[in-house]
Amino acid sequence: MAINLQKGQRVDLTKGNPGLSKIMVGLGWDPVQNSGGGGGFFGSLFGGGGSQANVDCDASVIMLGANDKLGSNKDVIYFGNLKSNDGSVQHSGDNLTGDGDGDDEQVWIDLSRVPANIQKLVFVVNIYDCVKRKQHFGMIRNAFIRVVNPSNNQELIHYNLTDNYSGLTCLVTGEIYRNGNDWKFAAIGSGTNAASLSEVVRSYS
Repeated sequence: MAINLQKGQRVDLTKGNPGLSKIMVGLGWDPVQNSGGGGGFFGSLFGGGGSQANVDCDASVIMLGANDKLGSNKDVIYFGNLKSNDGSVQHSGDNLTGDGDGDDEQVWIDLSRVPANIQKLVFVVNIYDCVKRKQHFGMIRNAFIRVVNPSNNQELIHYNLTDNYSGLTCLVTGEIYRNGNDWKFAAIGSGTNAASLSEVVRSYS
């Protein structure tokens, strides 16, 4: 059974799962339908860009060293850089719409290969070209992050992002971090007004 987390909760990832070294992190979201309801008011307030264009959310991983600092832009794994130099983190590629069930983007991580200087993996979802398209997370629903053991497809952790993120354009969904020789997962769920991934990345430099 997966552990369902609430915002702010932390849980051991590897300690309770001996031998676990490879994981799949799935991130998902659904576009709000334009026929009334979710986000309609905010859609009109922000210019209604969502009615003309799909909301293109992008999942990224920021690999941080000591003091939560980014050492190199090559440690940012996203649709433009699908694999870390060391091969420990690999991105499944871009999903432009969020339509369909299940994960929209997936990240495969070999924890045993994460370099010793990397202390934390931060999972971010931002809206591509959000300013020009006048889009925000009020146009998205059912956002989640989950951790799966790919050897048996067992879902270990599931965190639904249930806050109201209307007007916000970037979500830090969760993070996996070292705790001694083990790895832990934290459910973050914080939203910002970052206009692009590069703006998010700069906040860690």
